[in-house]
Amino acid sequence: MEIWKLLLFIPACFALNMTPGPNNLLSLNNARCFGFKTAFLAGLGRIAAFSLMIALAASGLAFVLYASETLFLIVKTLGAAYLLWIALNLWRSQASPVAELENSHNQLGLVKQEFLLAAGNPKAIIIFTAFLPQFVNVSASTNEQFFVLGATFLILELFAISLYAVLGIYLRQWFTQPKVAKYFNRGCATFLAMFGTSLLLSRQ
Repeated sequence: MEIWKLLLFIPACFALNMTPGPNNLLSLNNARCFGFKTAFLAGLGRIAAFSLMIALAASGLAFVLYASETLFLIVKTLGAAYLLWIALNLWRSQASPVAELENSHNQLGLVKQEFLLAAGNPKAIIIFTAFLPQFVNVSASTNEQFFVLGATFLILELFAISLYAVLGIYLRQWFTQPKVAKYFNRGCATFLAMFGTSLLLSRQ
């Protein structure tokens, strides 16, 4: 793969990685509640989902989903419903002080939550079917190029997870009181509900 294409890909890709979407918001909130390590490990669920999407894009199967209105509608509806469900639970959650939350999490459940949130977002599928191929030279080995681009995307995604988790840790000092934590939970719930509603109303 040409170095100049990779140098163009990295900043554009990192801008996508750092976009404050639902997964990044979830990493921030997990770090705020449970610490950096838990948030980072939970983010591996997102990495697993994106890895599968990249593999599908490389094989051409993701294009079938992207081109099919019915399949796109199913994925979009399920993804939006899951986002709204998370938002509802976050809105209704008890805003306990951080110290009480640290030992009460289910790591596997958080990993699963990150995975489902990423897998249910058709916008991610569009990124891998419309964005990545722009940097692929069809006259060369496409699988090798997809591997390089995909690996770069995942590494940058891990960096984005880390940055949002660090931000969550930094903000912990503001959430030692239940009232402040409650407002933050409801703020996150509002943003997730907005993402879900936007996804539900979006057109192919």
